[in-house]
Amino acid sequence: MPAPIPEQALDLFQQPALAHLATLMPDGTPHVTPIWIDFDGIYLLINTLKGRQKELHMQKRPKVGLDIVDLTNPWRWLSVRGQVVEMTEEGANEHIDKMAKKYMGQDTYGFHHPEDVRVICKIRPDLVHYQASPRKVDTFRSGASIAEPTPGTIDGKREPGI
Repeated sequence: MPAPIPEQALDLFQQPALAHLATLMPDGTPHVTPIWIDFDGIYLLINTLKGRQKELHMQKRPKVGLDIVDLTNPWRWLSVRGQVVEMTEEGANEHIDKMAKKYMGQDTYGFHHPEDVRVICKIRPDLVHYQASPRKVDTFRSGASIAEPTPGTIDGKREPGI
């Protein structure tokens, strides 16, 4: 039985936020790729080209990890460990067009090539972690890395920088 995605995290799948998919290479090292992500209410769906590294990795080693971060609050995110339970070409071209609407604002995916074979990978969530911080980070200190946000406030109290 798939682990449920928390209701308060469902809006993350409506945003054009990239997810980051981790697959395992033949030598066991991780391969992380930014991807478009979809959710059908039970399974996470990604769409890729047949023969891409992530598709080949998932065929042989179906355990994956992925995360998706809120576009307006980088301290709010969903992390999923799961397993690819199905890979299908059926409906994959229509699915990438649906994703193009979300991510590109276009009705069709503009990079179709006649020789391309698209694949939908269905991922069963096995372990789900949702993190939400009460603060919204809008600015960063000049010269600081993204990991060093400008100190903010929570409930009117000054919070130290991270």
